Amino acid sequence: MTHTLPGLALACLLAVATTATATELYADPQSSAAAWVRAHPDDPRAAAIGAHIASQPGARWFGGWSGDIGPAVDQYVAAAAAASRLPVLVAYNIPARDCGQHSAGGAGSMNGYRDWIRAFAGGIGSRAAVVVLEPDALPQLDCLDAAGKANRLQLFQYATGQLATLAPNAQVYIDIGNSDWLAPPEAARRLVDAGVAGAAGFALNVSNYRTDAESNPYGIAVADALRDKYRLTKSFVVDTSRNGAGPLGKEWCDPAGRRLGAAPRIHAAGSQPAMTLWIKSPGEADGCAAAAGTFVPDLAHKMIDGR
Repeated sequence: MTHTLPGLALACLLAVATTATATELYADPQSSAAAWVRAHPDDPRAAAIGAHIASQPGARWFGGWSGDIGPAVDQYVAAAAAASRLPVLVAYNIPARDCGQHSAGGAGSMNGYRDWIRAFAGGIGSRAAVVVLEPDALPQLDCLDAAGKANRLQLFQYATGQLATLAPNAQVYIDIGNSDWLAPPEAARRLVDAGVAGAAGFALNVSNYRTDAESNPYGIAVADALRDKYRLTKSFVVDTSRNGAGPLGKEWCDPAGRRLGAAPRIHAAGSQPAMTLWIKSPGEADGCAAAAGTFVPDLAHKMIDGR
């Protein structure tokens, strides 16, 4: 299901994405799925994982493991530009990340994060890109005390400002969780506090399993709240990588029987959502089947047919 924004607002937001060199999303040849397929050509699961997962456009996540972040981002965006494709990057290095749970970590200080996100933005430079900013960090504000909440919002504002200045052709989407988390007015309020006025919009369902039938109306409700209360016209993107069978109750950590969702693509200008993306890489564990981010071929293979 898609919805049309009024006027040419979304067309303007997607102007970069709809140029001759950026009408298709970038499939990372170094993704965890692609690397596994190359390393295991004789595995009976390799052909299916290669055809259904490794060949699909997906996001690359950047954090403390990425080394010197400016050159790492530059190399990835340059490879996508050389292929005339639009890369999707995830910035995932906020201090006190994931409230100390499976994906705990992040920059060790506010100044450390400022340096990191400034270098991240500089690595993109003037090239086209999609950036998903800090999954779960806004909906998880409630695990922080008052000072921690204020600090995190300051970092979001700094990040959106640096990306707007140093990566002016990047479309930045601030993550706001999923349709079963925050009420739309609260989601809109937090997005405004985080600096969404300077971003393309917001991201939904990252690493989660909510169906498009839930996520898309929820995204429209959040966009409506941003428009009606704050006079902001914003688009949204949805992670469809693992939502083909919907959620398994409230279980979010490597639930059984999940399926791949709709293939990644850029929608027609004026549509809501603006894009369906595979932000979480299918087959990478949430932290229960293996350490968070580890590629598990059985998880990937079972998602192809929902076993």
